Amino acid sequence: MVRRFGNGTATARAREEALGKLPSPRGRLPVIGHLHLLGSFPHVSLRDLAAQHGRDGLMLLRLGAVPTLVVSSPAAAQAVLRTHDHVFASRPHSPVTDILFYGSTDVAFCPYGHHWRQVKKIATTHLLTARKVRSYRHAREHEVRLVVAKLRRDAVGGDAVNMSDLLNAFANDVICHAVSGKSFRKQGHNKLFRELVEANSSLIGGFNLEDHFPALVKLDIIKRMVCAKARRVHKMWDDLLDSLIDHHASKPASERGGEDCDFIDVLLSVQQEYNLTKDHIKAQLTIMFEAGTDTSFIVLEYAMVRLMQSPHLMAKLQAEVRNTVPKEKDTVTEDDLTGLAYLKAVIKETLRLHMPAPLLVPHLSMAGCDVNGYTIPSETRVIVNSWALARDPSGWESAEEFVPERFLEGGSAAAVDYRGNDFLYLPFGAGRRICPGINFAIVTVEIMLANLMYHFDWKLPPRSGAGRWH
Repeated sequence: MVRRFGNGTATARAREEALGKLPSPRGRLPVIGHLHLLGSFPHVSLRDLAAQHGRDGLMLLRLGAVPTLVVSSPAAAQAVLRTHDHVFASRPHSPVTDILFYGSTDVAFCPYGHHWRQVKKIATTHLLTARKVRSYRHAREHEVRLVVAKLRRDAVGGDAVNMSDLLNAFANDVICHAVSGKSFRKQGHNKLFRELVEANSSLIGGFNLEDHFPALVKLDIIKRMVCAKARRVHKMWDDLLDSLIDHHASKPASERGGEDCDFIDVLLSVQQEYNLTKDHIKAQLTIMFEAGTDTSFIVLEYAMVRLMQSPHLMAKLQAEVRNTVPKEKDTVTEDDLTGLAYLKAVIKETLRLHMPAPLLVPHLSMAGCDVNGYTIPSETRVIVNSWALARDPSGWESAEEFVPERFLEGGSAAAVDYRGNDFLYLPFGAGRRICPGINFAIVTVEIMLANLMYHFDWKLPPRSGAGRWH
């Protein structure tokens, strides 16, 4: 049920009354609220707090001046992301994303409304369709060959290989190729893009004072102080993207079409149809780099570590790849991926335990509505703890263990997918705000991991411990 509140003082009173009925931890402090309860790994802290203080998968925290509803059960996630998806489809305002993404006009952080519907349509019908993703297969396979060749050279002396750097560069180069075509490497832009993506991730994922105390941003001195780094990073993005867009725009129209045209070509071709400004185009390109690099790199890195820590699982995956792909082939191609069921199960399990976004991008309620018997007022920030959902022992057998077999035919999670249909497993979100780049990310991970298993035998360097998984 959607509820409409009145105006003025009565609205504020009704809002506070509704929030006051939600389960919430004790120990709320003046000014900072519950911020002191969040540790170095907020998704872990939120899971533990919800286990103690939440009810029906819901818990209210006062994070600074912002009331925040934390969702930690599949039923509550389904209520927010499907039943009331139309109510929770917006995003909270963030000065940092406003700076980085040109007024938050990108597909990920844009508030719900006409412009978001337009950019979502562009992403799903022009940039990231299954056909468009397939059109980049030769670029992905080319980047895989470069990685394999580099590994062969580096492995001659038997030295350890820094896979983090290599996989990060691979994921970034794949998205660079899709966004700007072959010109990115000729002009040496790939390294700069990688540095800018890392800077964005630090700004978005870090603690931002202005997100918890929005009133502070109204003070010019605070606004300049908290947003200074974001503005510096934005300026670098702006200069780089301007040069790429201008270069593409200067090409004859006949050179900007075709099956293998890149994202910039596509956005320029639909610019008038969707009434896009140049800043709108730059916003979409920036989020494509951000999401396209981090997702693939994080999943690949964790998959490799998990497999090296479980040699019997690695041997099983290597046997599948090597027995399926003809020995005379120099590279596993995307045509070979269809029959690799265990490869897909390994990737699903890695996404379950180590999803790139353990907390989904925050939602914002646009009206009051009832969720699991509680009234959630409008303008309430909502965080879905997808990490907690994916490790919930009530929904997963051996929830903390790395068991890819659960996703194979006959396994306990054989029917579970990552496309937003199963609310205990949401690595890409669900509902209207589900990530539109699922196909692009998954095939990038599959083709790289398959080739790493096909060509090489792997082990951790000496004295590499398991560490703590978060």
